[in-house]
Amino acid sequence: MKSLTISLKIFFFLTVLTGIVYPLFITGIAQIAFHAKANGSLIISDGRIIGSTLIGQKSDSTIYFSSRPSAVDYNPLPSGGSNLSLTNEKLKKLVNQRRINFIAFNKLDSLAVIPPEMLFASASGLDPHVSPKSAFLQSERIANARGFTNIQKMRLKQLIEDQTEDPQLSILGEKRVNVLLLNIELDKLANDPDYKK
Repeated sequence: MKSLTISLKIFFFLTVLTGIVYPLFITGIAQIAFHAKANGSLIISDGRIIGSTLIGQKSDSTIYFSSRPSAVDYNPLPSGGSNLSLTNEKLKKLVNQRRINFIAFNKLDSLAVIPPEMLFASASGLDPHVSPKSAFLQSERIANARGFTNIQKMRLKQLIEDQTEDPQLSILGEKRVNVLLLNIELDKLANDPDYKK
């Protein structure tokens, strides 16, 4: 009986320590030191949440940059890929259709080389980035849809370069552009009176 009492005391002590005290302590540190990241890297505009820098969003509007395809339709709850192998006929048809759609949507030459991230969904289905090349391929369509002046078109290309992120620690991954952040800056450019002349 004495051993059982000691065991129960240890059990309850460790439960309170590791299940309540430790999580609250770590959460407190995260909220103080990394507030934005601890809360999901949310982007707030005019008092409302418009997205997260960590999660891609669906956009089929001609006036915005499009994210890479998603096997889960950008739903963060069942995030994941299609798990289709490279030899799967369904994947081959899907990739071919995405290529056709991307070329048609962006009014590109039929022989244009499309970056792989615009043809294949990411493993999570939520990747918020595309390559700078993917962004540049969409820029002409966006400029035409928004009726941009020549100055705005030049500024749009500069905007893509400005929003391009380097590989993490200079070695991990490739250069990339966060589509949501790029679209936010795009709206600012479109509404800037200095570039409407």
